[in-house]
Amino acid sequence: MALALRAPRFQPLPASIPATSTAFASTARPSSSAATATAICATASPFTEATSSSRYRRDAWSYTAQDSSSSSSAAAAAAAAASGRRDDEIALQLPELRRLLEALRASRGKGLEGEGGGGGPGRVALVGTGPGDPELLTLKAVRAIEAADLVLYDRLVSNEVLDLVADGARLLYVGKTAGYHSRTQEEIHELLLSFAEAGANVVRLKGGDPLVFGRGGEEMDFLQQQGIRVEVIPGITSASGIAAELGIPLTHRGVATRYLSCDVADCSSCCPLSKHAFL
Repeated sequence: MALALRAPRFQPLPASIPATSTAFASTARPSSSAATATAICATASPFTEATSSSRYRRDAWSYTAQDSSSSSSAAAAAAAAASGRRDDEIALQLPELRRLLEALRASRGKGLEGEGGGGGPGRVALVGTGPGDPELLTLKAVRAIEAADLVLYDRLVSNEVLDLVADGARLLYVGKTAGYHSRTQEEIHELLLSFAEAGANVVRLKGGDPLVFGRGGEEMDFLQQQGIRVEVIPGITSASGIAAELGIPLTHRGVATRYLSCDVADCSSCCPLSKHAFL
């Protein structure tokens, strides 16, 4: 399935990024020294922000022009995106995304010829990363992250969790925040499908739990309808994560026999006490 290019949407300009943050590698993830520099340039937030320099370092591979013979053009393309011209971001990434797809398809074709049809499509794992602490990940989540070929990650996935991704894997930011959606949900669906069909082991990283206000159900339904195998690996949702951090039990015999978790935007319709307190 071809990756489509959409018309740019309005996007707010990000905060300026230091010049030191525009030295990008043209291949996969940064080396340990680059990771150290990333930590120095990172903002106070432990999560991946739309304007973070570390985000552009991780995704630098996707800005490599198809006809580029040097890493300087990749750095220039990524620097242009990081400096605020993000309306061209999808266009800058498309050639390298298509090239990676072609390489995966060619590799899969060789496998089919040499192994009697044993290649087949890849799989997609929807992985919940909890509140951001890598020590709260399940063992299954860690194994899935380490085995991934391509990782599509959201804004609320912490930098510490992303450090678990293997050096040879590709990372692609698909996060959303108010006023800026780096990808539409439909584009995320197509990316997951395209790379899974090409035989890649794709991991979709989400903050919290993928099936609790994470649109994991939409992605799972779409992929399963296309015949793609989907695995859901749960994470600690914010309700229990915050309660545990504060030492507040969500249920307590004789005091609290149930709790309600809902979207704040719709909470008034399901919770009569929503005007006074939210969980």
